[in-house]
Amino acid sequence: MRRFILVVALLVGGGMVLHFFGPAEPEADSAQKRERVPFAADRDAAPQAKAVAFDGKRAMSYLEAICDIGPRMSGTAGMKRQQELIQKHFEDLGAKVAMQEFSARQNSQRRSVPMANMIVSFHPERQRRVILCSHYDTRPIADQEPDPRKWRETFVSANDGGSGVALLMELGHHVKDLKTNVGVDFVFFDGEEYIFDRDRDKYFFGSEHFAQTWKKSKPRVDYAAAILLDMVGGKNARFPAEGYSFARATKLVREIWGLAGELGCQAFKDQVGQRVQDDHLALLNAGIPAIDIIDFEYAHWHRLSDVPANCSPQSMEQVARVLGVWLQRTK
Repeated sequence: MRRFILVVALLVGGGMVLHFFGPAEPEADSAQKRERVPFAADRDAAPQAKAVAFDGKRAMSYLEAICDIGPRMSGTAGMKRQQELIQKHFEDLGAKVAMQEFSARQNSQRRSVPMANMIVSFHPERQRRVILCSHYDTRPIADQEPDPRKWRETFVSANDGGSGVALLMELGHHVKDLKTNVGVDFVFFDGEEYIFDRDRDKYFFGSEHFAQTWKKSKPRVDYAAAILLDMVGGKNARFPAEGYSFARATKLVREIWGLAGELGCQAFKDQVGQRVQDDHLALLNAGIPAIDIIDFEYAHWHRLSDVPANCSPQSMEQVARVLGVWLQRTK
């Protein structure tokens, strides 16, 4: 991911280890950490909804194809190749693909670079819609490598950036045929990992541009909900409810984690985890109910070892099963 800066603090006298994620973000308080997500709460039962037949082998082939491009930083040839791959894939599935182009200059850089969010729409004629989203750019440096001399080696960022794209590429085979009441937009955010200096630079260029554009548009699409996918493909992934998601979009969290319990998707943990600054916050701030499905504990985050071999089709499949049923039940 990105701003997911890990700080380990030893409390004097108690010896207790605390983990904080995100720049200047306090750990969730003890009451929040103890709070559990009630499975099967606040959902509209619909027995006819069935989980999609997710093809994990095909999803992994998409992840490998993405990583074979190499680094995919904003404004680079690698990003352009990825955009072409994604556009062809979804247009071949019959979806409408739009490029939301803009430019941004990072605080630590002299020049602005071109960026683009990709919006893949199923049933584009429907006004009532939902968003499934992920960032698709990669970080310029592997800045969690213990040896700083390795930071600028080739970094493909398989789980952190690639897995969300691969999951949605596979899910696209099924969404086009699902019986849904809402239109579905897959949104790929650019400029989430465009970080060179963690102390000076700005995060979330793409999601903030998308949210601001949506909020200013008249008339605008009626987004019922948004679900962000971040690091959803690691082996033995664990998904507690992200703290901001639970605090600000509680009903949606309960719907998703409730479905996970119903479907036996054990990667989803019925507890509230850390608060993480991520792309869902821009959507929440614009008035769209949004949550983040994220693996807080991925060991290869921002390391050269974030490669497809350390990812798992089983993790992606659990997320896709939940999303497929949720899409069929959402009104």
